[in-house]
Amino acid sequence: MMPAAARHQTYDASHVFERLMVRAIGAGNDRAFASMIATRATGGGALPAWLGLELDSFRQLMGYHFPGVSPDVLTASDGGTPLALARHEERQDLIALLLAYRADISPSEIWMAQIVAAGCMANDHLWHDLGLWNRDELTALMQRNFPALAAGNVHDMKWKRFLYKQLCETAAVNVCRAPSCEVCIDYSLCFGVED
Repeated sequence: MMPAAARHQTYDASHVFERLMVRAIGAGNDRAFASMIATRATGGGALPAWLGLELDSFRQLMGYHFPGVSPDVLTASDGGTPLALARHEERQDLIALLLAYRADISPSEIWMAQIVAAGCMANDHLWHDLGLWNRDELTALMQRNFPALAAGNVHDMKWKRFLYKQLCETAAVNVCRAPSCEVCIDYSLCFGVED
């Protein structure tokens, strides 16, 4: 049975999620953003304030995806971890990687690239750090926003590791200690079930 505190947080996140989805415009990223915002608003995930966006960008996201819902659903002091300035360049590299592969269909892809990069700065599975409710949501988000990049994850590598592997390949750095991932001693860390 789920502990009382976890049940309460789930209820709160579901309530916020439903409130957002009632006002959603029907765009592809509505559900992903609503999950992230609801999780963040109830103390979950690991994203910094405003999902790692500048306040003006977060307000634009809210106005675009959830018109009529106040951006005050999140505040700067709602429990998020501030982004480390020391990792600013790393985050910018991730944003550039993601934007190089964006679908170029929606302005949401720019916000999503910034948010995914902010999520990569945390320490858990990327879907969990983003405040998504399962890995399938992250896979769908990657396929929708960055389809050519997502198509490169042919062996279902964990997304955070996959993104960093792409950065290292771009910089000509070999991540795996073996010539092939299949024989690498870290294979189980990069591939397999996420809990």
